[in-house]
Amino acid sequence: MSNPRIPYQLGSVQANLPLLRGKRLIVQFIVNIEAWLFGGKMPRTIVTPPQGIDHIPDIPNFCWAEYGMRLGMKRLIDEFSSRRIPVGASINAGVIDIYPECAEAVRTAGWEFIAHGMYQKAIQGEADESGLICAVLDKIEAFTGKRPRGWLGPGLRQSLTTADHLAAHGIEYTFDWNVDDIPCEMMTSGARLFAMPYTQDLNDSIIYAIERHATGEFLNRIARTLAAYETEPGPHVISMGLHPHLMGVPHRLHEMQQILDLFQSRADVVFTMPAETMDWYKAATESRTPALAQ
Repeated sequence: MSNPRIPYQLGSVQANLPLLRGKRLIVQFIVNIEAWLFGGKMPRTIVTPPQGIDHIPDIPNFCWAEYGMRLGMKRLIDEFSSRRIPVGASINAGVIDIYPECAEAVRTAGWEFIAHGMYQKAIQGEADESGLICAVLDKIEAFTGKRPRGWLGPGLRQSLTTADHLAAHGIEYTFDWNVDDIPCEMMTSGARLFAMPYTQDLNDSIIYAIERHATGEFLNRIARTLAAYETEPGPHVISMGLHPHLMGVPHRLHEMQQILDLFQSRADVVFTMPAETMDWYKAATESRTPALAQ
């Protein structure tokens, strides 16, 4: 099997699914709220080092992310709140201690907390994955009063056993396996776990930090995606990955507003937090989808 977690099939089964609240386009905004450790190697960079030699601390790239946590987050919270659009907060649990005002503002805004590791560091190579996952979930639950239902790995990374650990700790969905426009059930050694759509093509980190397109490319891709979906039957889940240091900067804020305007202008769009999407999918498939186990 080429994919050890999700059996292959040609096309989706979305044509057989009911609409969510009568809408065919299920739109999820996922804001990644991260704590980059000052004394470590930066998860990604915008400024290359002199002579190509990395040094720690990496002040310019750390500050690139920190600007987002100081100003970009405020802009995004204000924009979504003013429009009453629900948001999924993919949050490093360490943000609660390092950026407490931000964590409190997200909690006040009513965003869904999605576990995103402890810090912005891939889980691969951790000596005790299960213990780390448990610590992350415990910390977020202590802060919000709710245990997270979802997981988005830093860098979308997982080891060969991460999915089993997530399922064992009660996680219901993960964004790390991007293979479809609707949730897919995963094979685990125990409890049920689903892969939630989280396209890498509609992700500001890919578009602006890796591919380095000019401002406007995100909006362009969304418009083209919507045009393609006009000819495909059934509901589609459109998840967009956002980062405050990318979409929260002044020269892209107008693009963020145009993206929201485009979706809000459509009668076939429903905005959801991932937990609602998960509940919709499970209710629609419970009677005909047996649990998968390894």
